[in-house]
Amino acid sequence: MREKTTRDHIVKAADQLFYQQGFEHTSFADIAGVVQISRGNFYYHFKSKDEILDAVINVRLADRQVMLKQWEVEGETPLDRIYSFIHILIKNQEKIIKFGCPIGTLSTELSKLNHASQNDANKLFTLFRTWLCRQFTLLGRETDADDLAMHLLARSQGVATLATAFRDGEFIKIEAQLMCDWVKSQAVETTAARRSIH
Repeated sequence: MREKTTRDHIVKAADQLFYQQGFEHTSFADIAGVVQISRGNFYYHFKSKDEILDAVINVRLADRQVMLKQWEVEGETPLDRIYSFIHILIKNQEKIIKFGCPIGTLSTELSKLNHASQNDANKLFTLFRTWLCRQFTLLGRETDADDLAMHLLARSQGVATLATAFRDGEFIKIEAQLMCDWVKSQAVETTAARRSIH
């Protein structure tokens, strides 16, 4: 495994600051301060904040792709894998309560700014949408897999937003369980429908 470069450290610091402070409210000086490098060294790696944003989005995409592959390996069934998606809310609840969902907050901010990278940021949602759609298809919900994927994505975003607003970790746990129950009911419906056909 390669050692992290100065560029990697800049991107990591920017990723954290964009999440905690927002893209617009994070300056070059903020990022340089965290990495503890000179302005000159900073500009050697990135000429603009937009360049850093593109790098951050690419790192987030790569990290999520690794996470989804891990869920594929660890989850024996599509149901187990979808549960992994839901449980990420519980795993990250402290961060979510403080700062919201990293994907949702960035997409919303870039949309408000009408930023050129808005579509690139939305690729993170598309990544999860496509993956969830595949899991629901494997559950036997071929005809409405995308609708179910979008419903679960929307619900998880709503939970994250309200948990941030009310600073309520218990709410996340309760809603995560309800989402798991809902997903299980979709699998049960599929099984029942197949039995009625035979």
